Amino acid sequence: MDLEKHPQKPVAPAEPHAGIRASDADRDRIADILREALALGRLDAEEHSERIDAVYRAKTMGELEPLVKDLPATPPGGHPASSAHLYGPDDETEPAETVIAIFSSSTRKGRWRVDRRTNAFALFGNIEIDLTEAIFGQRTTVINATAIFGSIEVRVPENISLRGGGTGIFGNFEVSTLEGAQADAPVVVVNGYSVFASIEARPKRGKFIADLNRRLRKHLGH
Repeated sequence: MDLEKHPQKPVAPAEPHAGIRASDADRDRIADILREALALGRLDAEEHSERIDAVYRAKTMGELEPLVKDLPATPPGGHPASSAHLYGPDDETEPAETVIAIFSSSTRKGRWRVDRRTNAFALFGNIEIDLTEAIFGQRTTVINATAIFGSIEVRVPENISLRGGGTGIFGNFEVSTLEGAQADAPVVVVNGYSVFASIEARPKRGKFIADLNRRLRKHLGH
């Protein structure tokens, strides 16, 4: 074969950080860019919803970055969107809260500080997690829900963002996707797996976090 007549195309080097695991802060940064693009009309509502769903399913930086490759990296004025000052730094080592119901029922509600991660497991039991009066000390809260012959219900205020993804086998998994109008609103992500069971996450009508920024700063001592 004449190599001069058939030159090989150079192979583009892989992005060195494409395989790095994405953090909650990375997902929030991408979500902020998408939210700004929606507000400016760069994305329509359907495109925004599809990309936001992909953001909270992404596991690596290589999955995240293509979602905003065609969008400006910062909002007008050149200042990156950020709300970290409202919540303080994320603590990756913070242990997850566990809620278990086996042949019983368990409820988490009222005025309480939500952990960064919550693992909920229901076996022939029922779990209710009501976040409508909770205090959010971090931007993103993840609830990992598993239900077998039982049910798990998650209720959130109407003015936060709600995302999720999961599987129902001979059962039901349903997350009513919600996009908070306020850029600094908390994000709740519900991941679930149900077998002959039901997992449901949706906003509770008429429930709102009042004076969101003031309450967050007060809670953090600012």
